[in-house]
Amino acid sequence: MSTPATRVVSLVPSITEALAAARPEALVGATDWCTHPADLDVTRVRGTKNPDLAAIRALEPDVVVTVREENRELDVRRLRESGLRVWVAEIESVPEAFAAYDELFDEVLRWPRPDWLEEARQLWCGPLPEVTARVAMPIWRDPWMVVGSHTFTGDLLRRLGWENAYAGSEDRYPTVDVATLDDGRADLVLLPDEPYVFTADDGPECFKRTPARLVSGRLLTWYGPSLLEARTLA
Repeated sequence: MSTPATRVVSLVPSITEALAAARPEALVGATDWCTHPADLDVTRVRGTKNPDLAAIRALEPDVVVTVREENRELDVRRLRESGLRVWVAEIESVPEAFAAYDELFDEVLRWPRPDWLEEARQLWCGPLPEVTARVAMPIWRDPWMVVGSHTFTGDLLRRLGWENAYAGSEDRYPTVDVATLDDGRADLVLLPDEPYVFTADDGPECFKRTPARLVSGRLLTWYGPSLLEARTLA
């Protein structure tokens, strides 16, 4: 695209927040899971895994924004077959998130890079801090699933000074027994409010040996302007 994009559909909540902050008038569609900013006024196109392809086509976007982890290859292929331009990012670390934004703003959207991007890059891409605690972070229960290897969140945890107890897993989101989660290998269990909504009454009661802490899922799993706030978690 040789001119700046003026109609964009985002199927990625993190990136939706970033696009809305940069150029809200150009964002015409987003998923039901795109909850930030709270006053986002765009056409909703269902979820990340079951987008309404007809609704997306009807919006006639210049580009549809997706990521490999959250969006299905089948949907990407069908959108492309209908003539739409679909950009796909692969993000498994914090530096990869910044590289994806550089490509998105510079080459795909042709928009100026937002100020928060460089500020966040300076905060997150320096030398790794010393490890201060070993943590486990479930993202679902029944079955219990945790953050494993090669994930943005796992890398973010390490850059906060936390060692992921399941970083050595072969799976990105391994299934584990709750008794194993509470066996003492971790100093702390982090219970986010998304994608599973852990609350004071749903999650902490399962841990008798290991302290559990409720945390913001957005701050630990989203890559966007929230990265500025996420630095305060450690």
